[in-house]
Amino acid sequence: MWRLSAFLRHCITTSPSRHRKKDSLFIIHPDVKETLADHRPVVALESTIITHGMPYPHNLSTAKEVEAIVRAEGAIPATIGILEGSIHVGLSSDELDFLAQSKMALKVSRRDLPYVISKGLSGGTTVSGTMIAAHKAGIPVFVTGGIGGVHRDGENSLDVSADLTELGRTPIAVVSAGVKSILDIGRTLEFLETQGVCVATYGDSKSFPAFFSQQSGFTSPYHVSSPQEAADLIVSTLSLGLQSGLLLAIPIPEEHAATGQQIEDAIQTAVTEASSKGVTGRDVTPFILQRVNELTKGKSLQANIALIQNNAKVGSQIACALSKHKEKSGGNFRGDIKTRKSKDQRIDSNTVIVIGGINVDFIAKGTTKKLVFGQTNPGSVCQSFGGVGRNIADCLSRLGHKPLFISAIGKDSHSDAVLNYCKHMDTSAVARLQDQRTATYCAVITESGELSLGLGDMDIHQQIQEQYVSQFEDQLASASLVVLDGNIPVSTIDYVCHIAKKHAVPVWFEPTDADKACKPFLSESWKALSYTSPNLAELCTMNHTLGLPTPTELPRSLEDVLGCVPALSRPLLEHLNCVVVTLGALGVMVCGEHDAGTVNLQPQKQKLKVRLCAVHYPALAMSSKETVNVSGAGDSFAGAMMVGILQRLDTDSCVRMGLLAARTSLLSPHPIDPCLTADAIHPEMSHSQLWSKPSCVWIED
Repeated sequence: MWRLSAFLRHCITTSPSRHRKKDSLFIIHPDVKETLADHRPVVALESTIITHGMPYPHNLSTAKEVEAIVRAEGAIPATIGILEGSIHVGLSSDELDFLAQSKMALKVSRRDLPYVISKGLSGGTTVSGTMIAAHKAGIPVFVTGGIGGVHRDGENSLDVSADLTELGRTPIAVVSAGVKSILDIGRTLEFLETQGVCVATYGDSKSFPAFFSQQSGFTSPYHVSSPQEAADLIVSTLSLGLQSGLLLAIPIPEEHAATGQQIEDAIQTAVTEASSKGVTGRDVTPFILQRVNELTKGKSLQANIALIQNNAKVGSQIACALSKHKEKSGGNFRGDIKTRKSKDQRIDSNTVIVIGGINVDFIAKGTTKKLVFGQTNPGSVCQSFGGVGRNIADCLSRLGHKPLFISAIGKDSHSDAVLNYCKHMDTSAVARLQDQRTATYCAVITESGELSLGLGDMDIHQQIQEQYVSQFEDQLASASLVVLDGNIPVSTIDYVCHIAKKHAVPVWFEPTDADKACKPFLSESWKALSYTSPNLAELCTMNHTLGLPTPTELPRSLEDVLGCVPALSRPLLEHLNCVVVTLGALGVMVCGEHDAGTVNLQPQKQKLKVRLCAVHYPALAMSSKETVNVSGAGDSFAGAMMVGILQRLDTDSCVRMGLLAARTSLLSPHPIDPCLTADAIHPEMSHSQLWSKPSCVWIED
């Protein structure tokens, strides 16, 4: 059974419209996504106040006024609601109006989310529902009017709001006017303590506010006096990785506080009426608030609007202070303290994640100079286990960096054989799917080792979906390197790139083939990549996808190739750290920032204005008769080069390790040579006469 967090991450996309693709469950407004990507402040806002908290048009005008206040304080508002089965983080003006006038909108808490989404319904998110969505979007500050709590007589009815348990398990800072005054405030505070929720009053006093009143007769454990103090408290809460939230209680401004006794008398009357009329559950709060407004002749509504606007102002100031705090530390406060490392610090870690395909490979090699199609050709056929993701994970494992490998196989005759062969790898994240076929690939190669024809049954790779990969978000967020192959769906690539960018995790994209090389470049996801290792055709596809000019025919001569590669790599280096272009028999060309006569391979915290260069390394000499298998050479090269980068070796050593690993693959019937070891490809262990001197050229703007 899915965890709810995995369910909600099924599809993260961006759209300003209510009209969605069928599989888009989680839609982040472009303005919100851009602001989050730039590490600028965003404030989450709930929508039950629109759908159930106030009558129309007060609800709509209040929602727009609150968003305007957030913007005026320097943050971006992200009102969260559900429209036609999609969770929207950030609503357009039309979408706000739709919710404000909807007669069918539901009140959506944690328990309601799966049903509302499955039925394609619309609704306003409660504090609980909003916290979940804000957390998934990476928004740490959420402003609301007041939270739910333990209802009066709750010790008998056990009527306790889901807001309280959500605060105990979702790391979000909730800014509110305390607890709604219709509730049992004392028992609510006790329940929050049991849930491990840090509660602090904002201001010079610990007095805990009661929504319409500055004082409830109870005190908070702590208080903070400024936005900066509140931001410091949020940083501490999130950095500890406790997975519980924080409640900041903001007293209503003095000039708007209605007469406490008048509202309290009205509340008692409304509570009695609700009981006598049989109003229960989620209908109690809207009923009581409406009756209190009627009994106080609008004073409670005015106070309600005033406190929400004040909360928005203070909450936005806190969000801005928190954003500045993050800029100074260069970190992200989600998870534990370790995840606050920058890219260049993080590379020392040993956790690598590879996401990609597994194949059962059948390699057929002809024994005549020319293959004749339409008839049987003499040759040899062998079976091995491949797939780009599997090959790279295999290579890394044999070289001492055992990555977590995320993939999918069927429950068929091939799956047991695959897992048995890969028992030296961490395959705990490989899904075995009923009624699916394990991917198979057949390569027909010539006597000289060149690929003549390839056939693949790889539909199962499309099952490596975002909803499955999202189960490993914590590992992704703290990885030293994430490797993606081009076989996985575009939505999965987008999701992983989003997580990686948020947590400053380096990503290596191995394109797989020219058709799949475009995937990250169909959106802004490519800007989150640190490395990519295309061949020349795949590099052309990347440029073409970005709308850039490409040659009508691929260059063939070494001179033309070495002139073309830097020009095609230049646009990618605006965001990528390094482009490693494999050139087959011509070797490899490494493009990136110049450093001491070569390319700096280590990921940088931020892009610097450094001159770019391209370094060409010739291939190791091999005869065609020595070549047994060409299906894993590029993956062996990439995997070994990754190991060199993880070990912070110099660029020449990293590339030479890759070239040596590629040669072992070409000499083996397996994509990754089972005899591959770190000693076998260590540059200092190899003979110096193997190496031709690399040549370096400048990449001009």
